[in-house]
Amino acid sequence: MKRIKLGIIGLGMAVAPHARSLADLGDRVEVAAAFSPSAQRREAFAASTGYLACDSIERIFDNPSITAVLLLTPPNTHLDLVRRAAAAGKHILLEKPLETSLARAEAVVAAAEAARVKLGIVLQHRFRPVARALAETMQRNDLGALVSASARLYNWRPQSYYDQPGRGTKARDGGGVLLTQAIHTLDLLISLVGLPEEVVAYCTTSVMHRMETEDLAMGAMRFAGGALGSIGATTCAYPGFPDGIDIIGTKGTARLDGARLQLQLHDGTSRVIDDEDKIGGAGADPMAFTHHHHRALIADFLAAIENDAQPRITGREALKAHYLIEAMLRSSQTARAVSVTEISQAT
Repeated sequence: MKRIKLGIIGLGMAVAPHARSLADLGDRVEVAAAFSPSAQRREAFAASTGYLACDSIERIFDNPSITAVLLLTPPNTHLDLVRRAAAAGKHILLEKPLETSLARAEAVVAAAEAARVKLGIVLQHRFRPVARALAETMQRNDLGALVSASARLYNWRPQSYYDQPGRGTKARDGGGVLLTQAIHTLDLLISLVGLPEEVVAYCTTSVMHRMETEDLAMGAMRFAGGALGSIGATTCAYPGFPDGIDIIGTKGTARLDGARLQLQLHDGTSRVIDDEDKIGGAGADPMAFTHHHHRALIADFLAAIENDAQPRITGREALKAHYLIEAMLRSSQTARAVSVTEISQAT
């Protein structure tokens, strides 16, 4: 099979797991060029990977042999870069979040769809073995009808993390813990049980950090059929703990704690599944995790190109987490319940 030629745009902190994944998938993909406006980052990337680093983004967009681009730039640059890539006819694998606001996130998806290029989003938690096992459990309806579904993310980030230029600002990142960290766990929850109909939330900047956006968010959800749930997300929880999802059904309960899934069914069935890979990333080092889930996500994206299919996490699929986050922020601002359904149907 002919290897897919890929260009990388953005060589900051996020590139490391992608570079390792692309090396593992070298029989299917060729990194034709990598770009960063920073000469220091280009030199470091080329030295560590052996890939060609170029000083002009046009060398990627204007190269007809490059089939796809991997965009790893700050959120506020995504819309412009997606439009340029789409205009060049290149498929796009985009680091989360889609963009800094819901309107711009929707514009990202619209640009890719209008150009008929594939748009995959880097939300790799869905590719954890324990997450896949839980998804299969839900598909088999082993837990029965939904009673409750909750998500928790108790991370730790020191002040030095937010002292980096642009980190945690509305202008560059679009938000705080919800859009930057919790979006992974929220996306996974939504993929398992769907969007809630309504949410009530409080979001704040705690005394733990000096930053523009929220580092603490708590919410309650109501799902169709009457199921309830909660969301807890923070970067104040020292030293950082594995993220988790709890699902209660009429036939049993599932508890996902980082790399461990526990299933307890009313018929006496009990099952524990452990992911051998280190998940990490909850503490002061946000990059302390295995690249294997990134590798699985990139492999899925390559398969979509090879088979003219859609990647597992399309831009439109990723929008669902943005709808929930938008509802939480609006609820916090207005001190009232907000309909997630109305937000998602407004597009």
